[in-house]
Amino acid sequence: MPASRVPDVLHIGPYALPNALFVAPMAGVTDRPFRQLCKRLGAGYAVSEMVTSRKDLWDSLKTSRRANHEGEPGPIAVQIAGTDADMMAEAALYNVQRGAQIIDINMGCPAKKVCNKWAGSALMQNEALAESIAAAVVQACAPHGVPVTLKMRTGWCAQHKNAVQLARRFEVVGIQMLTVHGRTREQGYKGEAEYDTVAAVKQAVRIPVVANGDITSPEKALAVLQATGADALMIGRAAQGRPWIFREVAHYLATGTHLAPPLVEEVRQLLLEHLQDHYSLYGQATGVRSARKHIAWYVRELPGGEPLRRHINTLEDCQAQYQAVDDYFVQLGQRMQRLPPSSTLDTLMESELDCLAEVAA
Repeated sequence: MPASRVPDVLHIGPYALPNALFVAPMAGVTDRPFRQLCKRLGAGYAVSEMVTSRKDLWDSLKTSRRANHEGEPGPIAVQIAGTDADMMAEAALYNVQRGAQIIDINMGCPAKKVCNKWAGSALMQNEALAESIAAAVVQACAPHGVPVTLKMRTGWCAQHKNAVQLARRFEVVGIQMLTVHGRTREQGYKGEAEYDTVAAVKQAVRIPVVANGDITSPEKALAVLQATGADALMIGRAAQGRPWIFREVAHYLATGTHLAPPLVEEVRQLLLEHLQDHYSLYGQATGVRSARKHIAWYVRELPGGEPLRRHINTLEDCQAQYQAVDDYFVQLGQRMQRLPPSSTLDTLMESELDCLAEVAA
């Protein structure tokens, strides 16, 4: 099996990344604890969940948590979302002042509550506005030496795939890296991602291009690289409850062989540390509820995972939740040394997709 053709070192502006495996920004998921865990387990780069350009919401608890990067290894990348060029430029500067070293523009979110406000992937319908936003953010960040990147979809719908045209315009105004999710906004997360458009974008520009969408296994990662010629891969939903996928992919691309599944004891320790960090960020009342989805993702393919999920959803105390998870993995470790091999995660349950769409607003 040949090794991957991704570069050993990828640069975004002045920043050299340790590898070309990225964590996708996901609303309600890629907070600081999750980003740090993914980086620890092999991701070379992670972008924060999106921060609104609305100034009146910057002091909200939700926004402050999303912009929390305390103790996170750099470069610190913050994704911003909005519909007004001046407001987006101001939002970029605000986040730079709070420590952002890279600004990413969201033109990929398909959530209705975002697109109904003409933000996210809705901007792809108005190419002039999309270009003006990119140009304004680049101009605002340039004096500070902060590179600007952008994430988009293939287009609004199957009849209007304009990622290639927009990519060229974004490169001209100074965007330094593009990520393309291989679906239209119309698809949401349904159907299968296609990579021909990603490959066409790669051929159309000279800046780095990142492929995103349905990268669920090491084999799929290699296939997407071969199909697109992309400079990097971005993994999102497949990392939920499986943050070690980054080291699995990295190992496979380098050697053509598979790592053994993680030890049950290692996963126990990882999840318990993740929960402690999660509670610290969100506090007890919010933390016990927002941690439920992470626990469910970790155990969804494991023996006894469904009963644990149901039990966890009845608990309102962090210590009780923590203890239930600990007890579960101790018992699981008595039955098996390692996790069973992961099945290919080509789709997610509709309830999980609905959850992601809801928290995106």
